[in-house]
Amino acid sequence: MPVLRVALDLPLHRLFDYVVGSASADDVGYRVRVPFGKGERIGVIAGVADISEWPVAQLKPAGDILRDLPPLPRDFFELCEFASTYYQAALGEVVMQALPAGLKRLAAPVRRAGSLASAPAQATPPDLTREQVAALDAIDPQAGFAAHLLFGVTGSGKTEVYLRLIERMLAAGRQVLLLVPEINLTPQLEGRVRARFPGSVVVSLHSELAEAARERNWRAAFAGEAAIVLGTRLAIFTPMPCLGLIVVDEEHDASFKQQDGMRYSARDVAVFRRHRVHTAAADAVLLGSATPSLESWANAQGRRYGLLTLSERANPEATLPAVQLVDTRKMKVADGVSEPLLAAIRTRLERGEQSLIFLNRRGYAPVLACAACGWVSRCQRCAANLVLHLADRRLRCHHCGFEGRVPIACPTCGNQDVHPFGRGTQRLESWLTEQFPKARILRVDRDSVKSRKQWEAMLEQIHGGDADILVGTQMLAKGHDFPKLTLVGVLGADAALFAADWRAPERLFAQLMQVAGRAGRAELKGEVLIQTEYPDHPLFAALAAHDYPGFAASLLREREQAGFPPYAFQAMLRAEAPEMAAAIAFLATASALPVVQEHGNVVLYDPVPMKLSRLANLERGQLLAESHSRPALQAFLPRWREAIEGIKAPSRLRWHLEVDPLEF
Repeated sequence: MPVLRVALDLPLHRLFDYVVGSASADDVGYRVRVPFGKGERIGVIAGVADISEWPVAQLKPAGDILRDLPPLPRDFFELCEFASTYYQAALGEVVMQALPAGLKRLAAPVRRAGSLASAPAQATPPDLTREQVAALDAIDPQAGFAAHLLFGVTGSGKTEVYLRLIERMLAAGRQVLLLVPEINLTPQLEGRVRARFPGSVVVSLHSELAEAARERNWRAAFAGEAAIVLGTRLAIFTPMPCLGLIVVDEEHDASFKQQDGMRYSARDVAVFRRHRVHTAAADAVLLGSATPSLESWANAQGRRYGLLTLSERANPEATLPAVQLVDTRKMKVADGVSEPLLAAIRTRLERGEQSLIFLNRRGYAPVLACAACGWVSRCQRCAANLVLHLADRRLRCHHCGFEGRVPIACPTCGNQDVHPFGRGTQRLESWLTEQFPKARILRVDRDSVKSRKQWEAMLEQIHGGDADILVGTQMLAKGHDFPKLTLVGVLGADAALFAADWRAPERLFAQLMQVAGRAGRAELKGEVLIQTEYPDHPLFAALAAHDYPGFAASLLREREQAGFPPYAFQAMLRAEAPEMAAAIAFLATASALPVVQEHGNVVLYDPVPMKLSRLANLERGQLLAESHSRPALQAFLPRWREAIEGIKAPSRLRWHLEVDPLEF
C-alpha cells in the first residue's frame, strides 16, 4: 500500500506518513486532507513511498487528494528545501506558509470571479540616460544566471531600468516578480507598471489584500496567467512556471527580513531562487537601491554580483539636493526645531513649495513623567516606555500594543504636574500648526495611515499640492516622488550615532540619504537641513557629499577589523520565559552541549538579555553563534538544533534559532 509523505504546517522537522489506496510520484505537490490529532488538516504531498519507518498498522489513512490545482512543481520544493535547510525551519512550515490561506482551509471558500484587467492606456516611456542604457546593456539574461546590484542615487531612474527589463522578459514570454519592502510602496509602483504594460496581467501579493483577492492573484501567478507579480517578502515563494526575472527594489530594507515564524530574508532567497532553482536560460535577479546593504555591496565589490551604477538623476533639470548641517550646539532650539529650519520652511511657504520634516518617532512624546517623584510611564508588560498619544489621550506601547488612559495625576505621588518629555510626530505637528497657522500640515505615520486606502488618499493629497508641510516618519523616506517637495528637515538623527547596535550607522546613513532624496526630484532645487550636535561626524560628511561608496568602504574596513558580517556568519538562539533566569539557564545549557565542542570553528558567546529584555510579560535572552565560514556554520546548526530539541525545558519557555540576524 502506498505511503504518502505529507508536509504539515507544524514546527516539527519531519514529514508525516499516511497510507492511501493508490498514489504515484505524479501526486507529489498536490494538497491532501489528512487526520491529525482529533481533527483534520490540509497538507502537501512531499513524497510517495512504498514503505514507512513506522509500522503500517500505526499509520492513519489519508483523506481526499485535492486536484483543483496542478501539483506544486519540483522547483518550488527545491526552494522550500533550501529555505528549510538554511534557516533551520521545518519544511512543512515553509511549504504551507507559501500558500494563500484559502488553500489551507478544510472547507473551500466561496470564490468570486475577480478582475485581472490591466490599465487601459499605455504611458509613454521616457528617454533613457547614458547610464541607464549602459546598465541595460550589461544585463544579459540569456547568459544564464546573473545577479546584479543596481546602485543608483535617488531619482536616477532605477524604476525605468526595471520597466525596460520587464519589457524584455514579456517579449520573451517570461514572468517577472517585482518585490518591494512595504505595502505602502505598492500603489504608486503598481499604477506605473499597469500603465506601462496595459496588455499584460499584473497582480499584487501582500498581507492587506482580502483573502479571496490574494488567492485569486496567487492562482493567476501559479497558472502563468499573471505576467507581472508585485509583492512583499512572502511573494518570493510564489510558484511561477515561466519566471525569468526577479527584481528586489530597495534591497537594503530590513522589511525583507521576516522577524517571526520562519525567519528568512526575501532578498537572499531571491538570489538563491535564480541561482539554483531555474529551468530555463533566461534567468536574472536584480537588486536595486540608492543605499545598498553592506552585504550586497561587498558581493558587488568582490564581483559575485555585477555592479551597475546610476550616478546622476534621470531628469536633466533635477540635481541632488544640497545637504547642510545645522549645529544645534550653537543656537537656541524651539521645541526641537532650529531657526534656520524655520526660516527655510517660511521660504518654501512663500514660494508655494512643499517641505518635509522628518522625525522617526510617532506619537506625541516618547514618555510621560513626574518630576516630583521620578515616575515614568513604563509599560506593564515590556521593558519599554508607554508613548503618549495626545490626540486620543492614550498611553501606548509600540512593542506589545498595551495601552491605557493618560493619568490626571502621578499614580505614585499624586502630583498633577506630569509632563511629556521628548517629542514625536504628533507634538511636532501641533507645534508647527502654532507657528504656521495658515499652512496645510499633513502628518504621515502609522497612526494617521492605517490602511492602503488611507495611504492612497494621502498620496493623492500630497501630489495634488493640498499639503504645504509634511511631518513624517520613515514611511515617507523611500520610494516616493513628490515634484513640489524642495525642503527636507531632519530632527533627532543623533540618537543613532552612538547606538550599541553595530548596524546602526549603516541604517542611519541609509535612512537619511533616502529621506534626503525626496527633495529636488523635479526642476525645483532641493535642500536638506540636518540638525545635529555632532556636525564633524564622518557619517554626516559622507552624507553631505552624497558619497555612499566612500562611507560603505569605511564601514566595511571597520567590520573586517572587528570580524563582523559580511566577514563573519552568525546565528542567534533566543529564548523567552516568564523569568529571565530560566531563559538564561536554557541558553547556557544549549551552549554547553557536547556537539558544540565538536565544531571548533564555531564560536558561541555568553548568553545575555536581549536589548528589549521583556516583551508581552516574557523575559528574553539570546546566545550568538558565529563562524568565519558559512559552510562550517551551516554544518553545525542542524546538529545543534537537534541537540537543543532534546533539552528538557520549562513548559512556558519558548525558543527559536535565527540565521543571519539583523536585530541584536
